[in-house]
Amino acid sequence: MFAFGKAKLPITMEQKQWVDRSFVRLAGLLGASRLTDAEVVLPTEEYFPDPYDRSEEALKLIFRRVALWMEVESAEVELTLFASTEETTRELVPFGSSKSSGVGGLYRHNPAVRAQISVNQSQMKDPMALVGTLAHELGHVILLRPELVGRDEPDMEPLNDLLTVFLGFGIFSANSAFRFEQHTDNYSQGWSTRRLGYLSEELFGYALARFTLERGEAKPEWRSFLSTNVAVYMKRSLAWLEAEGPPRLFS
Repeated sequence: MFAFGKAKLPITMEQKQWVDRSFVRLAGLLGASRLTDAEVVLPTEEYFPDPYDRSEEALKLIFRRVALWMEVESAEVELTLFASTEETTRELVPFGSSKSSGVGGLYRHNPAVRAQISVNQSQMKDPMALVGTLAHELGHVILLRPELVGRDEPDMEPLNDLLTVFLGFGIFSANSAFRFEQHTDNYSQGWSTRRLGYLSEELFGYALARFTLERGEAKPEWRSFLSTNVAVYMKRSLAWLEAEGPPRLFS
C-alpha cells in the first residue's frame, strides 16, 4: 500500500568518503584502538564532578579532565583566556539578530616552546561548548605537536574536529556545532545563531554513526545525550550504513 524509499544519507558521497578516509588516516597515525577502546565521555557528574562556577580555576579543572581522557599531559600545556566582543556587540545593537561563526579557542603552534591553548571567554558560560573547544584545541597538540599532520593541509581543522569523535568527545563537539540562543533583559532582546568548529551537524551525525559501527555498538546509550538534530542525522546515517554501506573500515 505504501512504498518507502531507501535510507538516505544526510551528507554527500564526497563528504562520506572524506570521513571514512580520515578515520582510516587517524587510525594509521594513532592506532585503531584509540577509537575502538575510547571512553565515550558524557556531560555528567561521573566525568565532570567538580562544581562549575565559570571561574578560571573551574576551567583548569575541566581542562585537566579533558586532557586526561585524550591522553595529553596537561602540565605541558599553557592555558589562557582571551576576551570576547559578544557582549559589547549586544550593547551596541540592543534589538536584533545575528549569525556568527566565532573563534572558540586558539592553539599557538611552536614546537620550540610549551604548547599554548587560549579559550574565548564567551565559552565559559556554556560548559558543553567549553569541553568541545578544549577537546578540539588539545587535538592540535596531538596532531600538530609531533608533526603527524601538516599545519597547512587544507582539511587540517576539519580533521581535528573529527579527531574529537575518534577519541570519544563527539557528543560535545557535535552538540556545539550549532547553537540557537535568545536573550532578553531590561535593555535588550533578540536572538542569535552560532556555529562552533568546522564540521556541520550532518557531518557529525555521520561521523558518530561510523564511530558506532567501528566499535560494534548497536544502540549505544550515549545517543540520548545528543541534540535532536545530530541524533536524527546519526540515526539516518546508521540506517544507510546498515542497508548498503561498506563494512567496517578497520577491525
